[in-house]
Amino acid sequence: MPSTSSPTRVQSRVAVIGGGISGLAAAHQLRKLDPTLDVTVYESASRLGGVIKTTEKDGFLIEGAADNFITTSPTAIELCKDLGLGDELIQTNSGGGGAMVVSHGKLEPIPPGFMVMAPSRIWPILSTKILSPMGKLRSGLELFVPRKKAEDDESLRSFICRRFGKEMFERLVQPLVGGIYTADPTRLSVAATMPRFLDMERDHGSLIRGMMAGRRKKTPDAEGRGGARYSQFMTLRGGMSRLIETLGNSLPTDHVHLNSRIEKISKVANGWSITHADGQETHADAVVMAAPANHAGEMLREVDAPMAQRLSDIEYASCAVVSLAFRRDQIRTPINSFGFVVPHIENHMILSCSFSSEKYAGRAPEGTVLMRVFIGGALQAGLLRLPDSQLTELAHWELAKLMDIEGEPVLRHITRQSHAMPQYHVGHKQRIAEINERLSEHPTLSLAGSSLSGVGVPGCIESGQKAATRIVEALKKSSENSRPTVSRREDAVKTQWSVVDARGVAS
Repeated sequence: MPSTSSPTRVQSRVAVIGGGISGLAAAHQLRKLDPTLDVTVYESASRLGGVIKTTEKDGFLIEGAADNFITTSPTAIELCKDLGLGDELIQTNSGGGGAMVVSHGKLEPIPPGFMVMAPSRIWPILSTKILSPMGKLRSGLELFVPRKKAEDDESLRSFICRRFGKEMFERLVQPLVGGIYTADPTRLSVAATMPRFLDMERDHGSLIRGMMAGRRKKTPDAEGRGGARYSQFMTLRGGMSRLIETLGNSLPTDHVHLNSRIEKISKVANGWSITHADGQETHADAVVMAAPANHAGEMLREVDAPMAQRLSDIEYASCAVVSLAFRRDQIRTPINSFGFVVPHIENHMILSCSFSSEKYAGRAPEGTVLMRVFIGGALQAGLLRLPDSQLTELAHWELAKLMDIEGEPVLRHITRQSHAMPQYHVGHKQRIAEINERLSEHPTLSLAGSSLSGVGVPGCIESGQKAATRIVEALKKSSENSRPTVSRREDAVKTQWSVVDARGVAS
C-alpha cells in the first residue's frame, strides 16, 4: 500500500534582533514552544547580554548593571531553573538589609515600613530625622487628601506632592524612585511606573490606608526596614552574566551572530526581508524585535511609520557605574545596610551607592567591601561628559565624604551605560497602547524589551517570552490557513485504496 503520511513540515525561520536579556529570553522560549523553528539571534555588539555584564577582577565580582532580580514575579526564577541554574540561585545575606538616605549630609535609615512611595507604619515617619515637623504633619494629612477625580496621566512629582507634600517627595520618594529609573520625576508617569499606588488611591482613598491594609496581610517581618525589600531579591552565585551565558549556550552556535547590525526590515510577500549593515539580505518568516526602542524605530520605518515614530519617541537616560573597593578598616562609618540613595536636593554628584559585598556572598575577598556608585541619569546627565578617570575620582571623593573613608581604593572599575534606561514619561501607557494597536496589523512581528512595560530583569524576560508566544501562535495560524489539504494525485490514490480496503472488509 502506498504511503499516506503527510508531507514533511517546512521549517519556519524566526529572526530575533537584539541579543540582550529580552531577545535571548524570546529565542529560548521560541525553541521551547516549537523545537522545529529555525531561530537566529542577531546582535550588533561583540557580546550577548546588552547592559548585563559581570566582570571578575582581582578576586572581586563586579556587576555593570543589574546585580539581582526581584522575586515577586516568578519569571526570572523559573527561567533560571529551566536552564539548570536553580542550584546557583542565592538570596541576600542575612543579618543586614534596608537602605539609607542622605539627609543634610548624613546617612539616615529609611523609616521602617516605607516602601518606595508611601509608609505603612505611622510611628517610624513621626520619629525619623529625615523629615521636619512640618513635613511630618503634611505627610500625615495624606489621610484626608481627596481622591483625584480625573483619570489623566500624572507625573510622579505631581502625584506625591499632591498627596504627601513637597518635603516627602524631595527627601524620600525622589531618591528612591530615582535609584530605580534614573529619571526626571517631573516627567515620570505614575501610571506606567507605580500603578499600584494609583489603585490604592482609588480603592482606599489614601495611600497610607492602602499600605496599612496591605501590611495587615503580611507577616510581621516582611517589611522590617525601609526602602527596597531586599529579602525579595535573588541573584546567581557567579553573577548575572551566568544567565546570559547559559541562554546563549542553549542556542546553536551558528544561530547566534555577533557584530551583526541590522539596518532595516521590510515586509515581503512570504515574510520579512532583513537588511544587514553590509548590504546583505536575510529572509525570515517572523521577526522578534528586541532592540532598544529608538533603534527598533529606525529599523521599522518602512514597515509601519506611525509605529516606528511612537517607538522613536521613547527617550533614554544614561549613567555610569563606578565600582570601588576598600579594606574594611578604611571605612569609619558603620555599614549596617545594603546601600544608600541621594536626594537631588542634597546637591551631591552621585545618585546612589550599593554595597555589593554586603548584599551577596562571594563578591569581594575577605576583609574588603565592594561598592557600586551610580552617576548621571536624567537629572545629572552633564556629569557623564567627564572622562572615566574623573568620574572614578568623583565617586571616590563622594564616598570618602559621606562614609568617612580613609586612603585610596584597592580596586577601581567603571562601566558606562549609554542610553540604556528607557524613560516612562507621562503618556507612556498611551504610547505603548498605540504601538500595540499598530502591531496588531503585523502578526508575525513582535516587540520585546525594557522600553515597553518593565525595566527589571523579570519584566524583560516576560516581554521576550510574550513576544515568542505571539510569534508561535501567528506561525501556527498561518500554517493552518495556507496548508493544502492534499494534492489531487494523492487524493486520487487515497480514494482508490479506500475503495480496495472497503471491498476487503466487505468480503
